[in-house]
Amino acid sequence: MNGKTGKTQPPTRPPAPGNRPGTGPKNQLPAGGQGPASAWPMFWALLFLLALGIFWLSRQTAFVEISYTELKHQVRSDNVAEVTFKGRTIEGTLKQPVPVPELEQAAAGEQSAAPATAAKEDRTPETQKTVKAPATTAGGTEKIQDGAAQQPPAEKAFRTRMPEVDDPELLTLLEQHGVTVSAQPESNGWWQTIFVMVLPLLLILGLFVYGGRFLRRQLGGMGERISGFGQSKAKRFERGTSNVGFGDVAGLTGAKRELMEIVDFLKDPVRFRRLGAKSPKGVLLMGPPGTGKTLLARAVAGEAEVPFFSITGSEFVEMFVGVGASRVRDMFETAKKEAPAILFIDEIDSVGRVRGAGLGGGHDEREQTLNQILSEMDGFSPHETIIVIAATNRPDVLDPALLRPGRFDRKITLELPQRAARAKILEVHTRDVPTADDVDFEDLATRTVGFSGADLENLVNEAALLAVREKADEVSGDHFERARDRILLGGEREDLIVEKEKHIVATHESGHALVARLLPGTDPLKKVTIIPRGRALGATEQAPDEDRHNLPRAYLTGRIAVLLGGRTAERVVFDEITTGAESDLKQATQLARRMVTQWGMSERLGTVAFRHGEEHPFLGREIAQPRDYSEHTAQIIDEEIRAIVAEGAEKAEAVLTEHRDLLDRLAEALLEHETLGATEIDEILGLDGPVPIKATG
Repeated sequence: MNGKTGKTQPPTRPPAPGNRPGTGPKNQLPAGGQGPASAWPMFWALLFLLALGIFWLSRQTAFVEISYTELKHQVRSDNVAEVTFKGRTIEGTLKQPVPVPELEQAAAGEQSAAPATAAKEDRTPETQKTVKAPATTAGGTEKIQDGAAQQPPAEKAFRTRMPEVDDPELLTLLEQHGVTVSAQPESNGWWQTIFVMVLPLLLILGLFVYGGRFLRRQLGGMGERISGFGQSKAKRFERGTSNVGFGDVAGLTGAKRELMEIVDFLKDPVRFRRLGAKSPKGVLLMGPPGTGKTLLARAVAGEAEVPFFSITGSEFVEMFVGVGASRVRDMFETAKKEAPAILFIDEIDSVGRVRGAGLGGGHDEREQTLNQILSEMDGFSPHETIIVIAATNRPDVLDPALLRPGRFDRKITLELPQRAARAKILEVHTRDVPTADDVDFEDLATRTVGFSGADLENLVNEAALLAVREKADEVSGDHFERARDRILLGGEREDLIVEKEKHIVATHESGHALVARLLPGTDPLKKVTIIPRGRALGATEQAPDEDRHNLPRAYLTGRIAVLLGGRTAERVVFDEITTGAESDLKQATQLARRMVTQWGMSERLGTVAFRHGEEHPFLGREIAQPRDYSEHTAQIIDEEIRAIVAEGAEKAEAVLTEHRDLLDRLAEALLEHETLGATEIDEILGLDGPVPIKATG
C-alpha cells in the first residue's frame, strides 16, 4: 500500500464497502406463456350472472305490507279478489288499487265513512297539505281533481301476517265475499332456490380460482420452489453471449497464458487427445480480493464460446441436510447435457474447508456438500469436456482432497498488479471515459501502489463522479488526484480546528515530511496535507519509484523513522507529545515485530522465525495465540522490538534536531497553504537533491 502517515482522532465506524455490479442471465417468459389476462372471461361471466339475478329479483311483484285489520276491512268492502296462504303469511290482490297513504291510515285505525271521492287531509307534519283522493271513472282510470296535489301511486298486491292467535272467522268471511282462496308452501319458488344455491357456489368457485392465482403471484411460485428445493441455483450464460475476453483483462499475463490452454482444449479437444493430453478437470484461481478472479473466469467462457454456469459456494448450503449435495448433483448433470461447458464456483472456501472442523462432525451439511463435489469431479468420464473453475482468497483452509491432481489439477495465483499492469488497467477502465490531456496513467500507476483491479476501477468511477458533480466535460488529472485521496484517506471533513491544535498538526506532518525527504533510502515524498480526511487530521504521502519485492533492513528502519517523525517533531518543538501518533506507533511496532519474529533481523535471536498469532485455519481469525517459544525468548523478542523502534526514533530526532529551521519553515508553509506537493516542498526547503545527514550513534 502507499506509504502514508497521519495524525488520527478516536476511531469511528468505517463506511461499508460497496458491491460491484455483476451480469446475470437474460429474462425469460413464464412457463406456458399464460398471463393474468386469461382469467378475465370467467370474471365477466360471473359478473353477468350476478347482474341477471339482481334484475330478475327486481322484476318480481312488489307487495305492500298492510295490517291484518286492514285485510279484513278490505274483504268486508268487497275489494279483495284473491288471497294465498303461505304458512302464516297471506298474500293477495285487490280488485281496485288503493293509494299507499290510504292503506297506512287504515292500518293505523283511521277509518273514514266518507265516500272514496271525498277529499282527505294529509296529516304528515312535513307538508300539512290537503290531498284529494282521485275519482275513479267507469274505465278504471284515475282523474285528478282541480287544485288537488298529486296522489302517490296505488298498489293492488298486498302482504300481511296472521296473528299467532287463530282466527276461525277469516275463512268464513272470505267465502261470504267471494274471495278466491289458495295455499302454497312457505318456501321460495324453484327459481329462487336455484338462484340462492348456485350463486354462492359460483362466487366461492371464483374466489378459489382468482384467489389461488393471486397467491401464486404474490408468493412467487412457492410450490414450485418447494418442489425444486434441491435444484441448482447456478446462473446460466448462453453460448456466445459473454462479451468479455482476454482483451478486457489487463495484466495477469501468466494467468491468461495458462488459461488459454483451457480455451484451446474446449475449442478443439481432438488435437489434445491425438497426443494423449488431457485437459485439467479443475482450475483454482487464488489471490487477494479484487484481483480479477471472476473476470478471468468470464473471459475464459467468452473466448471459448461455451455455456457458462456461475454459482457461489454459499448457495449450496442450506439448513436441511442433503440439499447442498442435491444441488451439486443437479448442477453437474445440467452441465453434462450442455458439454462442453464451464462451471464457475466463486468463494469455494465456504464449502471446501478442511473436513472435521465443523460442529456436526462428518454429518455436517457443508461437509456433505464437499463430499458430493469431490465425487462429481472425480467421476467425470474422459470424453466429457467440462471444466470446473473455482475462486478463493483463502487457499490455506481448503481440504487437501480438493487440491489433489484429478480434481483441481491447475492452481493459478493472482497477485496485486504491478505498476505497468496498473497503467494498462487504468487504460481499460477509461475506454468510455473522456479524459483530459493532463491525465498521466504512468504517474497515476506509480501513486497507486497496492491497488487491486477493483480499486483502480473504483478510482476511475470516483474521478468521473467528481467531474459530473462539477459539470465538467472531461475527467482531468485533478479529478483523479482528489479521487485517489478520497479512497486512501477518506472524504474531507469540515471540522473547525483551533489555531493552536492546527499548529500542532502542521508540526506533526512537517516532521513526517522532513524525515522522509532528508533521510537516505526512504520512499520519495509526494505530498503532505493538514486537511482533515476520514479519521486523520493530516497525512504525509510517499510512493516508491518502482515496485519493491525485497525490503532491506536499512529501508525498514528508515520507514520506522518516518513513522515516528511526527511524534518526535512534537517533542522537539513543543517539548510535549500528544495522542496524534496512535496510528504511527501501531504501524511501527507491527513492522518491528515482523522484523524480529519473521524476517530474522535481530542479532540476538539470529536467523530463527517465531510463530505468533497466526490465523486459525478453520475460522479464519485470530482466536488463539499459539506460541512455540519460552518465556525467556518472549522477553528477548520484546526487548529487540523496543530496540528497533528506539533506533528509528533516534534517526528521526537526529534529522529534526539538525534541521530545526527547515522544520519550522515547512510547518509555517503548511499553515498557510494546507497542502504541499513534492516540488513545492523542495522550493520551501531550498533543497535540490539529497542532503547529507550526520551519522547517529
